[in-house]
Amino acid sequence: MRATPKRIAVFNHKGGTGKTTTSINLAAGLAESGRRVLLIDADGQGNVGASLGIAGQRTLYHVLVNGAKASEVAVPVREGLDVLTSNESLAAAELFLAERPNRDRIMRERLGDACRDYDTVVIDCAPALSLMNQNAMVYADSVVVPVACDYLSLVGVKQVLRTIRNVRELLQHDVQLLGVLPTFFDVRNRISREAILTLRNHFERRCYDPIRINTKLREAPSAKQTIFEYAPKSHGAEDYMRLVQRVTAVAATGQRAHRRAELSAAS
Repeated sequence: MRATPKRIAVFNHKGGTGKTTTSINLAAGLAESGRRVLLIDADGQGNVGASLGIAGQRTLYHVLVNGAKASEVAVPVREGLDVLTSNESLAAAELFLAERPNRDRIMRERLGDACRDYDTVVIDCAPALSLMNQNAMVYADSVVVPVACDYLSLVGVKQVLRTIRNVRELLQHDVQLLGVLPTFFDVRNRISREAILTLRNHFERRCYDPIRINTKLREAPSAKQTIFEYAPKSHGAEDYMRLVQRVTAVAATGQRAHRRAELSAAS
């Protein structure tokens, strides 16, 4: 039997931080590096499918509510990359979860053994405090937090850290902070430079190198492509490949994230 895949939730309560862009390009970059990757859209807006030009006949709803196998529902989109799509039916799935015993563990129960054919699972979470996100966090073993380089996003990081701590303490699931990813970084703006300094002071090595503002990243979804396909020589491709390398290095060495910085930041 294959080992349990690494499970990474891309999560932030705040919208507009680049979660879907990060989820897609992290998953695509890991697939390009030779891993077998499942990308799960846990946001009912369905932006992952829209960005890649796919719409599965069955979705995450069918996995959670009907018990369909993820490997049979997921859509192969690139070599080594499958996508489990979502749409507005995910709202009905959340109502289903609310009525179930162990309601925050249904995703883990449904996806546990079904995803052993994959090396990595990446989950694109909605920008919300929701039961669906609780399920995603209880299924995941680690979290990447995209943080836009602006003041309100910095404030919002503390809420994310409190959520991670609550998952550990209240839901009894040892999810780890894998890293904080600054996004929409513009070296010309003072607030961007200050945001990077603040994040590095709090998170040290777990503050990843920033994703720079890049027009190609905004254009790639309109072409239904990842940044590596649409503009492989762009700053966006360079920055996301650097993220892939950081995540790969952590997985390869089996490092566990130290909690001191996140606990002090959340206090």
